[in-house]
Amino acid sequence: MSHKEENEGKRSSHHTELYTSIPRTCLPIVYHPDYNITFMGLEKLHPFDAGKWGKVIHFLKEEHFITDGNIVEAREATEEDLLVVHTKRYLNRLKWSLVVATITEIPPLLFLPNFLVQRKVLRPLRTQTGGTIMAGKLAVDRGWAINVGGGFHHCSSDKGGGFCAFADITLAIKFLFERVEGVSRATIIDLDAHQGNGHERDFLDDRRVFIMDVYNRYIYPGDEYAKRAIKRKVELDWGTEDSEYLQKVELHCDGALNEVRPDIIVYNAGTDILDGDPLGGLSISPQGIVNRDEIVFRAAMRRGIPILMVTSGGYQKKTARIIADSILNLHRQGLIGAEALEGEGSSSLVTSMMCSSGSVGSTFTAV
Repeated sequence: MSHKEENEGKRSSHHTELYTSIPRTCLPIVYHPDYNITFMGLEKLHPFDAGKWGKVIHFLKEEHFITDGNIVEAREATEEDLLVVHTKRYLNRLKWSLVVATITEIPPLLFLPNFLVQRKVLRPLRTQTGGTIMAGKLAVDRGWAINVGGGFHHCSSDKGGGFCAFADITLAIKFLFERVEGVSRATIIDLDAHQGNGHERDFLDDRRVFIMDVYNRYIYPGDEYAKRAIKRKVELDWGTEDSEYLQKVELHCDGALNEVRPDIIVYNAGTDILDGDPLGGLSISPQGIVNRDEIVFRAAMRRGIPILMVTSGGYQKKTARIIADSILNLHRQGLIGAEALEGEGSSSLVTSMMCSSGSVGSTFTAV
């Protein structure tokens, strides 16, 4: 594609609410209460803690790292936003409760009217997806960003699975390629316990995207076709522990970033590597997860590469506390947050109105 064609593509992109400007008074941490899935206890039928995102925010507030006023309020991705990656056919299939029940692995959803499934299950996932896209732009602007949700790495343009209904990682990268000058190469560092077959299928033939994936070789999804997209593949055995794991993460992070220097890193920071996780099958300690995230952020910051972190899988109640502890550690180490609160003197009301995507009006309606 010529430079002229590339710029034409950037100009002809659809109008989106996800790239509105965010004031410097806001930390590039993206969240919305709509992330959390609560619906007649049905969410408890999946091992995923469907309220973990709100708990992370609660712990960060308790430690006075964030307030409602200085984090960025996520917006829901619209159908037009989703069509940047997803096929119309796939989005139409989500109008069938059976399809959503299969993707989320919550069988009773198939008995519910789809308008309820849309509102109670898919809207939270669309809002988290919007949050990842917003955080991608923020990362380029600020050097780092964290979406407290997202990381739906089993979803590709035309197929969901493993609790992942929207391909937020692919979307964030495609939005940046289409809309942000100077972003033409991305590296995905996927450290969830499972293989990230969704983004791998989406970027199989895209040389602009370098994928590093570290996962338990014996668990879901075992997608051999998608593995062809992985440029740095690290397959782990059952019960891998901290020392071996952290050594491999550090070695391969440095190797990946030395091999290709990207314009953005998307870091899929799943906590399902934690010892005792019912689905991950690895044996990493809470401190091991904190150290892992620090290794990845240090590798990015040392090279001056913007980094977007999403939280992905993690199926124990204690993972929310570990994610919060890790974010606090990144702050203590000076890897995030140093420049972000110049405007701390401003009133929290004004700041909170500004942090909700640059406008007082919100696009959300009450459930």
